[in-house]
Amino acid sequence: MKPRVTSTVICFGVFYAFSFMSFAGCQMQTREKKVQEEHHPSVVKMWASFSSQNAQFQGKPIPESFYFCDNETDANDCASLVTDGIKRATSTSLWWFEKYKQRIPEPGDVYVITDWDGVAKAIVKTTKVDRIPFDEVTAEYAKIEGEGDTTLGYWKRTHWDYYSREMKPFEESPTEDMIIVCEQFK
Repeated sequence: MKPRVTSTVICFGVFYAFSFMSFAGCQMQTREKKVQEEHHPSVVKMWASFSSQNAQFQGKPIPESFYFCDNETDANDCASLVTDGIKRATSTSLWWFEKYKQRIPEPGDVYVITDWDGVAKAIVKTTKVDRIPFDEVTAEYAKIEGEGDTTLGYWKRTHWDYYSREMKPFEESPTEDMIIVCEQFK
């Protein structure tokens, strides 16, 4: 599976113990969300612990695990923001989902967030998904994503840069009206 890249350095962490409180970490984005082909032992352990404490997940397979962003520093920072409860959203371009033929997240989806090395940091549940043009993302949403100084100006700069990097290998560029999949989680 290809890396799932989104744009912003956001992570949601370990506060999934009692009804979606995580166990360790940080997601979603300027995120290059790299889907792990094989689960790190920490992902297996976190999921086993979580599912044993949450009956509705007992016997279910380990969900997708990934890190945010396209570099180690931002991926680890986002994971910390998630575990600290600051990062509660991620913003992946619709372009990415279409380019890599990936399913768009839906409320109720569950993921394991990792650091750059694949070490499990948190289990998150998607609560809301909106498709919004880049130039219509709000200051309120930027604050929920939790990265940098949490302002809309910061969000727009860092995400534009991120989308530019993810599209460059395909000789494409972001546009003001391109659709962003704004995914909120807990």
